[in-house]
Amino acid sequence: MAGRKSKSHLLGLGLDGDGEKRITQAENFSIVGGSEETHDFMTETAIKTFEDLKRKGKSLDDTSAQELSDIIRKNMPSKK
Repeated sequence: MAGRKSKSHLLGLGLDGDGEKRITQAENFSIVGGSEETHDFMTETAIKTFEDLKRKGKSLDDTSAQELSDIIRKNMPSKK
């Protein structure tokens, strides 16, 4: 829906830690916590996920939970 502002927001919560506080915020997602590796992994995944949604002309509001899950899995970077 062009012009309509999304009400949904994706939240990523990193449960492993290394004593640092990390918060990354964007218009449609927030990533909180995690070790540097975990935080970077989640941030990259979220960015790529929203790029995919944009290419499809979709927002979180018009994406089913199953489709979002599939897109997220597809966009996870390979672990080093």
